[in-house]
Amino acid sequence: MKKPEALWLSVSPALRGFNRPILNTISRQMAIAEWHYHQTIDEPMCLETALALLHDYLKDQNQPLHLIGHGTSGLVGLLYARRHPERVRSLTLLSVAPYPAVDWQAHYYVQLHLLPCCRETLLTQMVYTLFGHQSRPIAKRFLSILDQDLQTSLSPHTLYKRTHIAPVQLSLPLLVCGAQDDVIIDPNLLNGWRSHLEQSNPSSAAQDIWRCPGGRYFFHYFYPEQTQRRILNFWQNVSHPQTALVSI
Repeated sequence: MKKPEALWLSVSPALRGFNRPILNTISRQMAIAEWHYHQTIDEPMCLETALALLHDYLKDQNQPLHLIGHGTSGLVGLLYARRHPERVRSLTLLSVAPYPAVDWQAHYYVQLHLLPCCRETLLTQMVYTLFGHQSRPIAKRFLSILDQDLQTSLSPHTLYKRTHIAPVQLSLPLLVCGAQDDVIIDPNLLNGWRSHLEQSNPSSAAQDIWRCPGGRYFFHYFYPEQTQRRILNFWQNVSHPQTALVSI
């Protein structure tokens, strides 16, 4: 079996299905592995545990890997890359803000405190926020997935506390991807990465921001081909640096 060159991070078990289309397309071009972290409902949320387990995996690899993650999984990749940059070939973040604790759950809990409605009603509204208009059966399926994610993901937010994490400075190759129509990580928020990239390593050619034309928070699910082409192009540029380009 060919050793992986890239590693897809997954700390949200309920959302794994949204990663499958793009993983399938990437795997036809490059050897990529998937790393899973799954905590039970009874376990306390602990990013440090996930980071330690990820390090156990990566320190056994014979070369640095391209790391990629969506949402909270991207947050874990970002924190790991800051701590162990020598083990990271590049980092690709999907739907991750410069303040990386911002995710769909943070948005949900803010709305929960502001609006006098039940959990199901609010989750139904979140379905349309995250996915746009859907038929009733599909909307119910997505609602169930979001409900599971609230219980099983490593998101640092809870009903009682929302976590703030300051921007993380990195000097390694970084690709940040988002969607033009995303409400959670909207274009203005995504654009906040520009100053971060310029400050962290202004001379690097391997820094980029890319906006998918649609797909909202889970754009990589709805636009897997376009997204994987952009990611593979970035990884190619990391291996063969060219002139610096930031795509906004």
